[in-house]
Amino acid sequence: MKLIRAYVRDFMTSKVVNALKDSRTPPISVMGATALGDEIGHQGLEILARVGSTHTPMVKIELICNDEYVKRIKDTITTAAKSAHKGDGLIAFFQLKKL
Repeated sequence: MKLIRAYVRDFMTSKVVNALKDSRTPPISVMGATALGDEIGHQGLEILARVGSTHTPMVKIELICNDEYVKRIKDTITTAAKSAHKGDGLIAFFQLKKL
């Protein structure tokens, strides 16, 4: 079993969640998150400077699945979350062990 954790731009949330639902993934958790760092481009920095923020609003999506579904879920998330801008997100996989 794997825990999949993905961080995507907040405005891509509906697209990613709907794509996951359409691909019949296991239940997911969606939580707000804030990113710090260089994951935003020059235009994004200008916008954030005008509104007085140094944070990028992101969403954390988590789900647990069997190993055979990992590639399909990864492909679904990366395709749906891609906007061609730097900092579209991050996806990580964690191996789970039964107690």
